[in-house]
Amino acid sequence: MLRALLASCVLAGASPAWAVEVPAAVLRVDYPELLPISRLDLPPEDLGFAGAALATEDNQTTGAFLGNTFTVHDVAVEPEGAQAALDQLVADGYRVIVVLARHDELLSFADAVPEGTLLLNARASDESLRSEDCRANVLHVAPSDRMLTDALAQFLIWKRWDRWFLIHGSHPEDLALAEAYEASAEKFGGRIVEEREFEDRGGARVTDTGQAQVQQQIAVFTQDASRHDVVVAADASDVFAAYLPYQTWDPAPVAGSAGLRPLSWHPAHESWGATQMQNRFEELAGRPMREEDYQAWLALRVVGEAVTRTQSADPEAIRDYALGPDFEVAAFKGQPLTFRDWNGQLRQPILLADGRITVSVSPQEGFLHQVSPLDTLGLDRPESACTAFEGGQE
Repeated sequence: MLRALLASCVLAGASPAWAVEVPAAVLRVDYPELLPISRLDLPPEDLGFAGAALATEDNQTTGAFLGNTFTVHDVAVEPEGAQAALDQLVADGYRVIVVLARHDELLSFADAVPEGTLLLNARASDESLRSEDCRANVLHVAPSDRMLTDALAQFLIWKRWDRWFLIHGSHPEDLALAEAYEASAEKFGGRIVEEREFEDRGGARVTDTGQAQVQQQIAVFTQDASRHDVVVAADASDVFAAYLPYQTWDPAPVAGSAGLRPLSWHPAHESWGATQMQNRFEELAGRPMREEDYQAWLALRVVGEAVTRTQSADPEAIRDYALGPDFEVAAFKGQPLTFRDWNGQLRQPILLADGRITVSVSPQEGFLHQVSPLDTLGLDRPESACTAFEGGQE
């Protein structure tokens, strides 16, 4: 009966009475940063926005059968204008907002928006946002630091490379990432045999650091390290890690922020239908898909899936369904993705890529969990201090 009614509506060019309009916004905060070490990493102007555009096309394709309409509005601002931009989006009636911003701005947004607004975090990976700083109106599509470090740790332990030489940067975000690797090592049986800090002394990095100079600096910096199987780099600031492969004093693979990297997405990923996703994105954007694009795409696909199942554009209905037992979303990672109801984090496999191919995907075989193997990645329910969600701590 429903199928016949939908068909008649399509043939008549009319929308069903229950059709809904779903306006969403993507707010990207652009922070002042040095140029990346490699010109291949220069951020495109449509970073994140292109992924959102593809998701809107996907949502609209499905929504057309139900008469639903999906639209997206993109806003890019510098940090000093971020709050004003959010206020304007709210004033314009947007209640579903994908946020590409860091910890402080995301928290400020979550506390400032009116009741009934849903934020989807597509960038910030801070563990505290899934724990003591969690907010009930934020769903996390971006993986957390611990999800990423746990994914790499599982692979290293599976390879029996359990002796780690950890090198971290000197910025707060580098230290936080190093702490995540330390926690992952303790969780899965890795041993950090030595830890060193690479101090960021400024400079233009590329122009001030020729190949010969790097070749000498990195070798000397890593000299006389304790015997290790792998060098693990915690360089969230992109200062030194790219220079580590092939430049260390001892012959050892590099992983973490360079070499073998844990990622939510990679342009070389082809399994589980990902090739068609890559092709469609490249046709749309004229470039490969980056993590920020994938995470913005995934955030809006979560919205699209929830709207399709509930036939409601109400943000609270979208949130409640996403956190419920019936929600799942396909994401080209080999299995449906679901949310953790205790902190709003999307469960997802993590790709391990070396720059050209996907080397492996975690969770690795043999790492078990009583609920889902995906819950071996990141904070589990007993570890999270988040109490803002109904699923909270038990």
